Amino acid sequence: MSFTLPKLNFAYDELEPYIDTKTMEIHHKKHHAGYTNNLNNAIFQTDMENMSIEKILRRSNIEDHKIKNNSGGYYNHNFFWKILIPNKKMTDPSEYLIKIINNSFQSFNIFKKEFSSIAINHFGSGWAWLCVNNNNNKLTIISTNNQDNPLMLGIEHDHAGYPILGLDLWEHAYYLQYQNRRIDYISSFWNIINWKQVETNYKQYIK
Repeated sequence: MSFTLPKLNFAYDELEPYIDTKTMEIHHKKHHAGYTNNLNNAIFQTDMENMSIEKILRRSNIEDHKIKNNSGGYYNHNFFWKILIPNKKMTDPSEYLIKIINNSFQSFNIFKKEFSSIAINHFGSGWAWLCVNNNNNKLTIISTNNQDNPLMLGIEHDHAGYPILGLDLWEHAYYLQYQNRRIDYISSFWNIINWKQVETNYKQYIK
């Protein structure tokens, strides 16, 4: 098996003005492509060569750093692109999803504030995630360093769970447009979330 760079469901300029065209092009063509190529090279002629990305992630915490970093980078970006949508196509979360969120955070606004706070206060490169808790199916918010993700953490930390929403906090995701203003980038993120995909992610887990 050879992993491939996925096509996006939108053009590079369709997330404007929230994420600029140049950032999207570099992020996809350079950074994500780099993780894809490096992952293929790292697993070539190993017992992971024919594994799914999810199976690799669940082993990556005990493998070398090259496999861990690039499998995470490949999966995380695949996940991220799917939960982005041009603002003109964006719809509000369904009543079903709002109820799920409210059951865990009392209200959507509280959830939004907690997620934004964790993303803003994460030190250095990494990701913010909304996950389904493995123990009780409630939603929880965590952040991870570098290209780590909840599927890796799930081996040792059951509270991490399964990701249904994620935000890239690496500087390459926003620096051309926002420079050091991560808070503005996070604020813009709420304008381009594909809530239908978030709900699909949740339903896939609870099956």
